Amino acid sequence: MGPHPAVAAIRLAVRRVLHDVLNEHSRDHEAVATAVTAGTPAGPGTGGRSTAPEPLVLVACSGGADSMALASALAFESRKLSLRAGGITVDHGLQHGSDLRAAEVVSRMTGLGLDPAEAVAVQVGREGGPEAAARDARYAALDDAAERHGAAAILLGHTRDDQAETVLLGLARGSGTRSLSGMAAVSGAAGRYRRPFLEIDRQTARRACMVQSLPVWDDPHNADPAYTRSRLRQEGLPALEKALGKGVVEALARTAQLSRDDADALDAWALQAEATVRDDTGLLECAKLYALPPAVRRRIVRREVIEAGAPAGSLFARHVEEVDKLITSWRGQRAINLPGRVVARRQGGRLVIRQS
Repeated sequence: MGPHPAVAAIRLAVRRVLHDVLNEHSRDHEAVATAVTAGTPAGPGTGGRSTAPEPLVLVACSGGADSMALASALAFESRKLSLRAGGITVDHGLQHGSDLRAAEVVSRMTGLGLDPAEAVAVQVGREGGPEAAARDARYAALDDAAERHGAAAILLGHTRDDQAETVLLGLARGSGTRSLSGMAAVSGAAGRYRRPFLEIDRQTARRACMVQSLPVWDDPHNADPAYTRSRLRQEGLPALEKALGKGVVEALARTAQLSRDDADALDAWALQAEATVRDDTGLLECAKLYALPPAVRRRIVRREVIEAGAPAGSLFARHVEEVDKLITSWRGQRAINLPGRVVARRQGGRLVIRQS
């Protein structure tokens, strides 16, 4: 008799991601070996060849049901593959006793056979609000852990429900197609972050923990109405399902994938078009920008503003729209102040974006 359907589902999702990581690691190692063979041999007796070391995959584990299910699946699947598995838990220090809970999560990860298993304490700032600040601190800690341990990938426990919430939050902000595309299955530097559960609902992950007798911790912040995502989870999505019927979460997740496909195509178009709208000094020419479709033009503008120093997380659609008006509705208006002390102005038919 096989495992419980919920356990089988999470293991299959993780197995697919681990195979991707192994294939990428093997290709990268072969490329390096080929380069070495073409130059200096790798070492005495190797004949220019070397054996690829087993890659390390880490799981970001908070101790909640989603990440504990992910940690258990990683531990199980890694034993059948040529890779090492470890875990990181981030102590945000936002609740009393958070250090003790972090230590308990480390103990649980160690019990699953994950090695290394460690807790990392962070200081959460205030920029962008409490949720964004905590997220920024968490990812910075995970990036640092990946570098220290030489990890090939970090697995994140975001589920289909999290994806639906992310789409709705993007919609509420009036953001563009990229925000509506939600979270990518692969993201971060060199594809470091992997999200195996984006097609698995939250209840499946919780059920997998239950049938495996895995203890889980329910973060009270997830039910705290002070946080926007918590209100959406506790009130917004249930209200939508009551009004529209079941299937809202699945529909929003499909919307995310369709939006991502569209956004990827438009980003590629904008990247190609960008080289054609600059003058000899590299400045953007407003007349040439004006001739582009708005979706392509605004992507070029957004990229230019970010490269000038504006934090991507603080740059909203309304900022880009105001800069776009310098191109499409020019009437001698003043320069526009943007996040990150970036200033955009129109001078001599050129769009000049600089940090002040």
